[in-house]
Formats: sequence, structure tokens, C-alpha cells
Amino acid sequence: MKEDQYLELDFSDIIADPHLSRREFVKLLGGGIIILFFFGDRSLLEARRGGRGYPDDFNAYLRIGEDGRVTCFTGKIEMGQGVVTSLAQMLADEIDVTLESVDMVMGDTSLCPWDMGTFGSMTTRFFGPALRAAAAEARAVLIELAAEHLKTPKDRLKAKEGIIFDKTQNKSRVTYAELAKGKTIARRVKAKSTLKTPSEFNIVGKPVLRRDALEKVTGKAEFAGDIKLPGMLYAEILRPPAHGAKLKSVDTSAVEKMADVRLVRDGDMIAVLCKTPDEAKSALTKIKAEFDVPQATVDDKNIFEHLVKSAPRSNVVDRGGDIESGEKLADTTIEETYLNSYVAHAAIETHTALAKVEDDKVTVWASTQGPFRVKDQVAGALGLSSQNVRVITPFVGGGFGGKTSAPQAVEAARLAKAAGKPVQVAWSRAEEFFYDTFRPAAVVKIKSGITKTGEIVLWDYGVYFAGSRGSQHFYNIPHHRTATFGEWMGGSSGAHPFGTGAWRAPANNTNTFARESHIDIMASRAKIDPVEFRLKNLKDTRMRRVLQAAAKKFGWSPLKSPSGRGIGVACGIDSGTYVAHIAEVEVDKKTGHVQVKRVVCAQDMGLVINPQGAKIQMEGCITMGLGYALTEEIHFKGGEIFDRLFTTYKIPRFSWLPKIETVLVEADDISAQGGGEPAIICMGAVIANAVYDATGARLFQLPMTPERLKEAMTKHA
Repeated sequence: MKEDQYLELDFSDIIADPHLSRREFVKLLGGGIIILFFFGDRSLLEARRGGRGYPDDFNAYLRIGEDGRVTCFTGKIEMGQGVVTSLAQMLADEIDVTLESVDMVMGDTSLCPWDMGTFGSMTTRFFGPALRAAAAEARAVLIELAAEHLKTPKDRLKAKEGIIFDKTQNKSRVTYAELAKGKTIARRVKAKSTLKTPSEFNIVGKPVLRRDALEKVTGKAEFAGDIKLPGMLYAEILRPPAHGAKLKSVDTSAVEKMADVRLVRDGDMIAVLCKTPDEAKSALTKIKAEFDVPQATVDDKNIFEHLVKSAPRSNVVDRGGDIESGEKLADTTIEETYLNSYVAHAAIETHTALAKVEDDKVTVWASTQGPFRVKDQVAGALGLSSQNVRVITPFVGGGFGGKTSAPQAVEAARLAKAAGKPVQVAWSRAEEFFYDTFRPAAVVKIKSGITKTGEIVLWDYGVYFAGSRGSQHFYNIPHHRTATFGEWMGGSSGAHPFGTGAWRAPANNTNTFARESHIDIMASRAKIDPVEFRLKNLKDTRMRRVLQAAAKKFGWSPLKSPSGRGIGVACGIDSGTYVAHIAEVEVDKKTGHVQVKRVVCAQDMGLVINPQGAKIQMEGCITMGLGYALTEEIHFKGGEIFDRLFTTYKIPRFSWLPKIETVLVEADDISAQGGGEPAIICMGAVIANAVYDATGARLFQLPMTPERLKEAMTKHA
């Protein structure tokens, strides 16, 4: 049975009854062998008790059907990171079937148990081991059934590609399909399952073409905006000109006279609904509205001073030794401040949703990283039980943390209820930029000290509003303190004039830019080659290994910076993965234009599930990282956003792309770590360090625009 067929299954009984026992749930699933398992924070699941319609002792499950196919049902979603492939690889290898025999059903709140969402590069790290354990349990159950069926001791049986056979008599065999036929068996995963070792893998660790590749390159893949229903209407919503603006007056008389236009006023929302998107856009222009806009007190120039003044008390996240002792030991102390501007997610697919309301049941097709969160939000907005809401997540066209929330789904549901017809809300590019939860503007202040021989003895680090992820250093520094002042979550108590949120490796891009720029400054002051300086102050064996792997691949020749070569280095850790970058740039000193010519990235991500997928993610991170390093920033005044199109908000183009070389450092003895974010965190620092090496000018603010670079070169001259 294929994935799209599963989407047609009727699990309405599961939705309706919030108190199903496990036995009742399994009965509704029908025949086959079902393996139930749990992963993540059990307290989160307990908090949902009675609110899902599922029993509370598992949050994902496998089914081996009578056709021999193996299906995983999980609330995780596919948004371009490739987990639809890598999870299937782990499952297929552990249960001993071909990859083609595995189906993944993801992100459907009526078919899949509750999940907290897909973010933080956690799917492979945390869901992967639980999935493997479930597959191992399923294999054990199948071996038991085969032993009974073949009347053969279990220790003589071997599983391969969906068949179990007697190792001593190859003709004595039975398929998984035959074992599942006519049975309904449910089993909980045991506390400890016997997992395969890397040497036993046949599929994990092998490069595999992504399962969604053909659909996406041929245009057959369906996103939320591609879903069509009979009689559906397209919505355009009246929006304020600035965050914090209040509607003062509105005249909708012109729209009310228009044929085939439905005007909806639902609380604070005013929208027009039409049969085509263009008609809706045209109708919206007929509404005359006035807004009261609050007086602006901050803009993209004074925001950093405002953040420091608005900062809460410090929270020390890491410390060692004594700061005063470090200052006494230092022969040279260095103090610098690093800044980064607000950055948008700028995903190709804007926030989109289609909602259908029938009686007291709602179905929403939404572009979201958290379908179960959307389910609760829609239920709350419509005054329904969450059991009456189904959220289906098609392919998501990029999230990067920006689609952990999905307000467009609530808008679509409210409008569908008011209109009595299915309604699609697809944000325009301008709406996407306006309502995006931006990567927060942030400030990092560092005071460090080194000895005459180049040992780092002092590190006093404070980060304002970016957050703690990636703030803790990994160098050998005896006297250090790392403190945060505010986080990226929740708008940080009103310090920001608009919403901020997770942006691919939240906080780590800011922290790695500041830390690795500052390390480079110390290397230059010590007159030591930047790679050698890092190795001199590094005891962490994993970090030393990735840095040495990157230097070897690049063909690094030691030379103190600035050397005029235009070569930089940076290291970082994210999601359990260690990365080291070396980049080569070419700087036009007249225009300030930076062309990145080459980037080498070495990555230790533990056990690599799909090397091809891992390298694609590394290449994507490097490409996306060019944007936040060189051009991407939001210009604003108060709550008014000035960048609402790609004409002013510049993301990387193909002409920008350097030669990208990736190295996967073998570490099969370490469990699989995250791969969707780590390779982006060093891009700001590695380019800044390469620019310094080329010009002698140090840039302390991201993005490193031509104007800022020319100013820095003028000061340096």
C-alpha cells in the first residue's frame, strides 16, 4: 500500500474517542503486526493525555501488513531535510527489508500519534534510535513467528529482504507477508532491543537518492497551495501597515457591491473571498482603511544600543576558573563587540493553508513544522475539541524554524467556517516578510586574554538576545565565563519591535560568528597561523579531527593572518555535530564586493545514515549561509518593515556559489547526530576571517555588506 492510499484510511473512530485503550486502538488498525514505541520527553505526552484520541503509552508505531510492506506512522514532517529517506533507511536495515518495501506516513494528525514538531535537527538524533529499536523488536517478533511456522529453533533462522529462512536449509523459508496474514499482533518495544552494529548494515551508510526527488524535480510533489477542493475560495486579508498598528476606520462599501466577492468580518479579521486568487487580490484593493501607527522609537540603526539597554539580568550558562586570575595571567587582552541584524527565513514556499469545515469537523492542509500544534490552535480558534480537527502536512517548501507556527492555518479555518466553503490562505511574499518571526538582532561582547606564547587564559563572553545555543566555547581556556542576556524565544519581553523566533540553528550562527572572529583576532595578535592557533588551544579530539580534516582537504599552508591570500577558518558544534570550514574569498576593494571562491567543510556527525543526503544538507547550509553573512538583513522603523520583496532583501544567487567540497569524518562509534543545521553556523565567521586575511579589515557586524566593508577598509587604511 502506497503512502497516498494511507491518507484515505478512515480513522474517524480514533478521532472521536479520546479514551481508547491500546487494545481498541490496535483493533481499529486492522490486521498485521504492529509495534508501538515511545520517544522524547514523556512529560510532554502526559500533558496531552486525553487530548489526542490515542493511548498514552506510545507516540509512534510500525505496521507490517499482509502484503509484506512495512509502514512507519510518525508526526514528524518532511520539509526538504530528507528524513523521509533516512528514517526509511534506518527502518529497512533494522527490520531486514528492502528500502522499497518501506512506506513513511508523516505529519497527519489523524493517522499519526502526537508529536511535538520537527525542528532542532532532532528527528535523526532522537526519533531515529527509537525507530531502530521498534524495527529490531518487529524483527524479533517475526523470528518468533517464523520459528513456530517452520518448526525450527530461532537461533537457526536469519532474516533478509522480508524473508526468514533456515541457515542450514535454505529452502525452508517464510515471508513477512505470510507471517502477518490473518493475524493482529501488537507489541510494545522492550526497554532494551538488540540493535545491529554498523558492520551489519546493508542500507544505512550507503548513499541513497532521496525518495521525494523525482516528484520534486518533475513538479508532481504537492504542497499546501497545490491542494484543490470543489467550491473552494481564495482569501485575501486586510493587513496593517506596521506591527502594533490599530484599525482606525474601514470602508468596505465598494467590495460589498462587487459580484462574486464574499466579504467576511470575523472579529479583528477582514477578508475578501473569491473564486480565483487574482480576483481576491483585486477586490482587497477596494477596501479603504486607516490605521493608527505607534510612534517609532527604534530602527535598524539604533536597535543594538536599545537591546543592550533593555537586557535582563545575566544568566551564566558556563564558567570555569576565575576571571580575575585570567586577567592577571594574560599578557594581551582584547575586547570587541559583535552585531547581527534581523534576518528573515525567506523560504521558497510562503505560509499556506487550505481549510474545510463540515458540521463540527475541520480538516486543514497546512505548511507547518508542527501539525499537532496547529491542530490545537485551530480547535481553540473555532471553539471545538481538538478531536474534531485533522491537520494534514503535505510537502513543506522550506521551514528553517519559521514554520513552527502556522497562523495562516487558523486564518483559513476561521474563514472556512464563516463562508461555509473550503478556503485557502496563501501569504504573499510581502505578507511572509511582514509576519515572519525573524532571527533576532543580537549583540555579543567578548573580553579575552592570551599569553606571550599564544595560550588563551581568559574568556569573558556575554550574548544579548541571540540565546545560549553555541555560546559555550570548546577551547582549552582555564578561566572563562559565558553569560546570556535574554533569549530568542518569545520576543524577549518586548525588547524587539516585532516577532522573533528560531532561524536555522538558532543562536548558533550569532555565537559562532562572534567566537570564531574573536579567536582569529587573537591568532593575529599572537602572530600565529589561525589553524595552528586553534589546534594549540584545542584538546577536544573530535574538534581537532574535523579541523585537521578540513585543512588537509583544503591544502592548508600555515601563514599568519592577514596574509593577503583571502583564506579564513572557523569551527563550531551544533546538534551534536562538529564542523570546520575553510573558505577562500576574492574582494573587490573598490566596490566592497566579496566573491566566495571556495568552501571546504568537514563534518563529524557520528554515524552517517545517508551520505548523499548529508552532503546535500551541508551544501544547502553553506549556500544559505552566504546570505546571512553577506547581504540578508531587515530594514525597519518601529513596527514598519521596509524589506518585503526579494528586490531589496537579497538571498544567495547561483552566481554567488563557490566551489563546495564536503568531508564526512568517519565516526561510526558515535550515534547519528543532527545534519540539517551544523554546516551553516560557521559561514559568517569563516567569510569574515577570509575577508580580514585578504584586506586586513575586520568586520564586526553581519551582514558584511559592500558599504560596511568599504568603511572598514577605509578605517584600516
